[in-house]
Amino acid sequence: MADPSSYRPKPGQIPDSPGVYKFRDEHRRVIYVGKAKNLRQRVANYFQDLAGLHPRTRTMVTTAASVEWTVVSTEVEALQLEYSWIKEFDPRFNVKYRDDKSYPYLAVTLNEEFPRVQVMRGAKKKGVRYFGPYGHAWAIRETVDLMLRVFPVRTCSAGVFKNAARTGRPCLLGYIGKCSAPCVGRVTPEEHRELAEDFCDFMAGRTGTYIRRLEKDMMQAAEEMEYERAARLRDDAEALKRAMEKSAVVLADATDADLIAVAEDELEAALQIFHVRGGRVRGQRGWVTDKVEAVDTSGLVEHALQQLYGEERGDAVPKEVLVPALPEDTEAVSQWLAERRGSQVSLRIPQRGDKKDLMATVQRNAQQALGLHKTKRASDLTTRSRALEEIAEALGLDTAPLRIECYDISHLQGDDVVASMVVFEDGLARKSEYRRFQIKGFEGQDDVRSMHEVIGRRFRRYLQEKERTGEWEEQPTDTPAEGPAPTGPVSGPAPTGPVAAPATVPAEDAEPREDDGRPKRFAYPPQLVVVDGGQPQVAAAKRALDELGIDDIAVCGLAKRLEEVWLPDDDDPVVLPRSSEGLYLLQRVRDEAHRFAITYQRAKRAKRIRTSPLDDVSGLGETRKQALIKHFGSVKKLRQATIDEICEVPGIGRRTAESVAAALASTAPAAPAVNTATGEIIEEDDGGSS
Repeated sequence: MADPSSYRPKPGQIPDSPGVYKFRDEHRRVIYVGKAKNLRQRVANYFQDLAGLHPRTRTMVTTAASVEWTVVSTEVEALQLEYSWIKEFDPRFNVKYRDDKSYPYLAVTLNEEFPRVQVMRGAKKKGVRYFGPYGHAWAIRETVDLMLRVFPVRTCSAGVFKNAARTGRPCLLGYIGKCSAPCVGRVTPEEHRELAEDFCDFMAGRTGTYIRRLEKDMMQAAEEMEYERAARLRDDAEALKRAMEKSAVVLADATDADLIAVAEDELEAALQIFHVRGGRVRGQRGWVTDKVEAVDTSGLVEHALQQLYGEERGDAVPKEVLVPALPEDTEAVSQWLAERRGSQVSLRIPQRGDKKDLMATVQRNAQQALGLHKTKRASDLTTRSRALEEIAEALGLDTAPLRIECYDISHLQGDDVVASMVVFEDGLARKSEYRRFQIKGFEGQDDVRSMHEVIGRRFRRYLQEKERTGEWEEQPTDTPAEGPAPTGPVSGPAPTGPVAAPATVPAEDAEPREDDGRPKRFAYPPQLVVVDGGQPQVAAAKRALDELGIDDIAVCGLAKRLEEVWLPDDDDPVVLPRSSEGLYLLQRVRDEAHRFAITYQRAKRAKRIRTSPLDDVSGLGETRKQALIKHFGSVKKLRQATIDEICEVPGIGRRTAESVAAALASTAPAAPAVNTATGEIIEEDDGGSS
């Protein structure tokens, strides 16, 4: 634990200007980012008597080893820089809302020749019109299904669209009237785009015009005794009304606003957001966070605004943002929101009327979300602390293992051997520091040898980082060691025996090393290494650490058969109670490592399988491969072609054609495949891969 007075700035050193400050730990990792109107006043508050600080602030300043700051010209610039640094450095002690899902949007791809209506998640794309977010994808599909009667816009994928255009036959939606079938020319591109724009206008809230038009056409058709057409128009109007009912009017003045409510206790906070567009609730989102810093409701609101609108531009930032408490610097936040929208944004607390009533509804949702989260989340602060304490007690550790790394080996019968490393800090997964490895030291299946290689590679890199930052010093010895045996531990008692400089890190483990506070690969030591396996795997991991002279990192293994915890050099396992929170945490860590490893192994195997016999043709690049497949339609038809026919493909000369024919002949199947259930011969049509 560091003494804040050891890195306290000298009197008069800190400017009294607006700015942003960073606290770093002993590893130069940024652990907290804050902003201030007056840097001198704000930063000085962290260096008062520890007894007077909030417990979380006290933990932060005793974890930190240095503080630095950047002066800016305005408070708005400070707000923007604070958001950028929080996003870049992912500080441990800053409030970070964890979105519980990737919310789906209804998207219209106006950037395509034939716009498509679809469900989209993730980052927004230029030229696409978005509506939402929605709570569930099925809610979008129900709404779209109702509206396609009136606005028969394309919803199919690019592959289905091209296939319909090639065959001249539309898909099922085209036959039942829920698609205007631009793929077969039933409407022109201009007519289809007009349909898509009308669809967008309706979704944007301009609903009355279309319903009145349909009702007028229905009455006219009835007067002209075109009863079938009148019935169809009646059904269309009813469909639009049902779609409107799914998002009832809550604000009569067609308001565009986001309403934000916060429910909090001493440890956590839940945030709920209702997106109101055109007076209707178009979507709802929910976030939760640990209150890892001393922050009140206004601070939680400010963090929420930064994360909600930090990447948004234009209409994605609404005209009104209604909140339960105003940020400390309301004027700067409002100006920042206005710059992102491009026009004025009203940031206020609703005082009366429909908006206040709706805010009460959002607040109830936030309270329910917090209660549900507290009951279902097994990893709350109290439980996590108890789990870490149980692990420390069971393994005989001096302190709770705040950083745990777990390793797993995955392969398929000795092929595509890979390994995973997952990281849990304070009992929570830190996915940004997950790493994966390819086993390259040998061929074949040997989990023990693979584990030894992975642990050695990971901690060689760690020791090299220590040497680079000056935290490692070579120990003088009488007898130099043979081979690549790096130094002893960074902290704790020095290892006995000879010590040499760290070995060169393999190229596949290397990465840029800017000393800028960003999390870097393998730069931070764990207190506990967990391996998936029993005694052999634990012994291999311990041997790898011993060879590197590291003796201050605990090692254990979790065997799947009986969920036994194995320690190095112990003949009997440690058996934790089945109800133990410590065992539950170790299981989650082990299962996450297994998931991450097998995902990588499957992706690697799939990539290897998706190879083509054309890959072996020397000098044949990707463009000419695609030209061959496009010309003949499949590898099967290309294999049946003569050399003269192959030469007809643009860019393919006779020598290349001969090489292609030879390569395909050497990979030709011996006999056709047969469906053993039916006796049917299965035709090969691999479309370019085998």
